[in-house]
Amino acid sequence: MRSSIIARRYAKALILIGKEDGQAENYKAELDGIIDMLNQNPDFEQTVKNPLFDSAKRKKLFSTVIGSMDLSNVMRSYLNLMFSKYRFDRIREISEHYNKLNDELQGIVRADLISASELSSEAYDQIRQSLAKMTGKEVVLKTQQDPEIIGGIVTKIGDLVLDGSIKTQLKNMRESLKRGESV
Repeated sequence: MRSSIIARRYAKALILIGKEDGQAENYKAELDGIIDMLNQNPDFEQTVKNPLFDSAKRKKLFSTVIGSMDLSNVMRSYLNLMFSKYRFDRIREISEHYNKLNDELQGIVRADLISASELSSEAYDQIRQSLAKMTGKEVVLKTQQDPEIIGGIVTKIGDLVLDGSIKTQLKNMRESLKRGESV
């Protein structure tokens, strides 16, 4: 829990700087690039995060690698602050929170769309437009298929779940019949 609060604070601090200087989208791209670099170099990440290694050598390695990347001065300072405050181990979580805050700033909401089979592009667009109208924001859909829902769709936007699957409808009918209600 505490790590999540810390990550949100660091993400919020960076988004505030990004709002102020108009570089929020650029900082998002830089954070994404850092996460990609860490994914490609897990040894670097483990070395930098490991307190058993000599701190001076870790700092030098960190500075060398970050210095070789094409990053803004704000991002370099931000990363160096994170490193000096022993928060670099939270970079992935911070990036995740930052992306959510940046989406809010841009008026974007992300949603998961689960369907039993692949949707046509027209159906996909219609669902996206309906969700955009409902939320008042631009909607970015991440789709996946789950044949177990039999038919229909399930949409998740944050904590809101819109379940129009055949599986759920059948389950609800069964529960109604068990209670002796008419369907």
